Amino acid sequence: MKPLFLALALVLATSLPAWAVEPLVADLSKHLVAITTGFAGTDVLLFGAVDGEGEVVVVVRGPPKAEIVRRKDRRVGIWINSGSATVESAPSFYRVASTRPLAEIAADSVLDRHQIGLNHLDLTVESQDSGATPVIYRDALVRLKQKKGLYGDTVQQIGFMSHRLFRTEIHFPANVPVGTYLVEVYLIQGGEVISAQTTPLVISKIGVGADVFDFAHQQAAAYGLIAIILAAAAGWLAAAAFKK
Repeated sequence: MKPLFLALALVLATSLPAWAVEPLVADLSKHLVAITTGFAGTDVLLFGAVDGEGEVVVVVRGPPKAEIVRRKDRRVGIWINSGSATVESAPSFYRVASTRPLAEIAADSVLDRHQIGLNHLDLTVESQDSGATPVIYRDALVRLKQKKGLYGDTVQQIGFMSHRLFRTEIHFPANVPVGTYLVEVYLIQGGEVISAQTTPLVISKIGVGADVFDFAHQQAAAYGLIAIILAAAAGWLAAAAFKK
């Protein structure tokens, strides 16, 4: 990966006059992550250059979706569901990288405006549960996502070279959801965003896995019936083998 970055950095450096009017330029080493059988996660290199002083922040957001979070209580020695809430438009994946700690770069109002950092992520919680506040459900969703490796629990480091070129690697785990991701790059000076760029990244299943995935979602009833038949057949074959 390092030789690739050096080659890309050389291209940016030699083409500097062409884009000198732009204070920020960034790109990805690839714009498509193909999930095949045996996919174990991957890293995508983000690289770029700045014209002038400033701090760089990168935010990676997965496709938004409504998430249901359930609260459990222990009653008579048994854990049971006692409440639930829906978190609307929660990013399915969220990562942040920065050249410096976020609190040292910009005020909370700026971070809130651009939803930079988990504490500044705008998550709308719809709950009828009087036993828990929306904040409890919000924090529970973040913990669950972090446990699955889909939300970063720390801010990754962005490295600078020659005060102009920067790079960072974005890790996508094996369970990464498919869809179109948005990679947002911000240049911050004096506590304000002076330039920003958004680059799409597509994560998609290909091959037999993609065909099964599409069939399961488009023909759910047929897929369920086939799964039941296969499970019953497997059980019958196993029973027949043990009888012998």
